[in-house]
Amino acid sequence: MGTLRSEPITWQIAHEALSRLARERAAADAEEGRWLLAAQRAAVHVHLGFGSFGEYIERMFGYQPRSIQEKLRVAEALAGLPALERALSRGEISWSAVRELTRVAVRETEHEWLELARGKTLRQLEQVLAGKRSGDTPASPPDLSAQRHTLRFDVAAETFALFRDAMNELRRRTAAALDDDSALLEMARHFLSGPRDEGRASYQVVLNVCPECGNGRQQAAGGLVPVDRDVIRMAHCDAQHIGSLPDPISAPANDLEPDESRGDDPETSDPANAAPDAPVGASTRGSSCSLDHQNAHVGAAIPERAADTRRSSRASEPPASVRAPGRATQTIPPALRRAVLLRDQHRCQVPGCNNVSWLDVHHIELRSDGGRHSMQNLICVCGSHHRAAHRGQLIIDRNEAGALRVRHADGTEYGHSVQPRALEVRVKVFSALRHLAFREGQVRAALEQLQREPAPEHATFDGLLRAALARLCSPGVAR
Repeated sequence: MGTLRSEPITWQIAHEALSRLARERAAADAEEGRWLLAAQRAAVHVHLGFGSFGEYIERMFGYQPRSIQEKLRVAEALAGLPALERALSRGEISWSAVRELTRVAVRETEHEWLELARGKTLRQLEQVLAGKRSGDTPASPPDLSAQRHTLRFDVAAETFALFRDAMNELRRRTAAALDDDSALLEMARHFLSGPRDEGRASYQVVLNVCPECGNGRQQAAGGLVPVDRDVIRMAHCDAQHIGSLPDPISAPANDLEPDESRGDDPETSDPANAAPDAPVGASTRGSSCSLDHQNAHVGAAIPERAADTRRSSRASEPPASVRAPGRATQTIPPALRRAVLLRDQHRCQVPGCNNVSWLDVHHIELRSDGGRHSMQNLICVCGSHHRAAHRGQLIIDRNEAGALRVRHADGTEYGHSVQPRALEVRVKVFSALRHLAFREGQVRAALEQLQREPAPEHATFDGLLRAALARLCSPGVAR
């Protein structure tokens, strides 16, 4: 921080100060790019419970998604362009100029481009680069087909809303991340499909869940892949319940065939009748669990595109000899799910999250703790925040007045400055206690109480784990 000067500020002093700031800013931009790239590769946002890397950086620096994308692109390019990286770190060239040069420069040509850029304004540099492709030299003839163009629209509110909706639909259809050019290209080639049934989960995978230990596997191209328990807990919130499957070895043959006379209707079935403590769609394979057994049973269905549900369910159905009787029932009644989506404006309710795709409906009071299917107990969250909640990285509850409250694992309000070490300790203790078969709600309550009783030993994993175990194992605490 500078100090106040007693002598008059001349133009020479002002110029020297601005020149120094320009060099320092360029060096800071180079360092920032390196750390942004490192943070993305280390998935820092996941450990802190943020919904995406973009949201994490926006809260740190105020950057918009497009700026973050450009900074990461430049940082990745500079990893293979040492001359440009050194020039930026020394303040010999601005980040804006480097941004444009990294579109065309490669290791063999970076010295030529760097020399050409010296002394030019950004506008002059853009004119030189127009029509150039990656790998071209300054002497290469321009290719007009490579020249970039800008589209600007002045539209009414309803047109803007429809365009946003179309972009969201396009991203649902596309597995890869789309930049503006790719998204508009795809939109020009396709037209929007009809409305989907918002009462159903918007995507679907099939899980096998053991009713004894709660471990599960997901079907994958004819095989079974073990999944984390937080995926199983996510399925409790928003899924279709296929039901318990009898053991094909011991069950009578006529009990294994579908019973079309039942006529179970997901619209009218009451999924609340399912035992809340049992994993969704648990199989009934005796009293012991062996995830290495060959005769795995289909246990649960949780979100895939609704338009593909019929096709996907046929592709992943078990043989008729082990198929569950009747139809799958929706965990949350479809009419209630539609109402929750409408109330929450089809948007993740975590503050600051703008995700409107692949939404789950989460139970604030967990089903394993007796939470019911009710408007007050259900909220829309994106898949990233849903998993963060069940991993213990986020705390989603309501305050005494009934208002929604979202906090990090260390107790700080979501989006505010966190204590990384304290947060990491609490997440690890949460996971350890869950693996010891304590219910999620019990673990949250114990850690919440210990949060109000700050003690030096609670700062370490061992100390906090011992304190939580003592509280959870005290008389009167039901397991």
